[in-house]
Amino acid sequence: MKKVFLIIGLTLGLSPLFAQEEDIDLNADNSWLKAGLTAGIPVGDVDDASSFALGLDLRGQYLFNPNLGIGLASGYTNYFGKDDNDDFGIVPLAGFIRYYFTPDGLFFGTDLGYGFLTGVDDNEGGLYVNPQIGYHNRDWNIYAYYQNTFAENDIDVQSVGIGATYNIRFK
Repeated sequence: MKKVFLIIGLTLGLSPLFAQEEDIDLNADNSWLKAGLTAGIPVGDVDDASSFALGLDLRGQYLFNPNLGIGLASGYTNYFGKDDNDDFGIVPLAGFIRYYFTPDGLFFGTDLGYGFLTGVDDNEGGLYVNPQIGYHNRDWNIYAYYQNTFAENDIDVQSVGIGATYNIRFK
């Protein structure tokens, strides 16, 4: 039931960001897909169970103006088990917001949503947060991140790492 309230809350909370009085013209200058890889080191609760995190990052982004982008984020992060622990993973379903200081250069942003755990018994996931800071240009984003899923049973699945995504533009 918590998940239903979280998804409803996120939908209602993010809906004003997507509300427009005029038609949105999606084009190569304001909208694109981002696809890339992440690599991280587990910290906190999962440090004892995992030695490395490797992930796929998928995003759809819309720019309101040259400095502010919003969108949807998903993907998969695999946490490689250590000391006889099995691998497990996180599939996020999140909204994101990014602020770009200039057309090429520094950006910061965050993802907020729900992280679904895979390969874990008695724990389906929880609140997903993924702040980022990095460099971007027209084609690439390179960033550092801190990823945390506040999972059920007081378990936080956390990692810090780096990522890179390539911008696939709409034509």
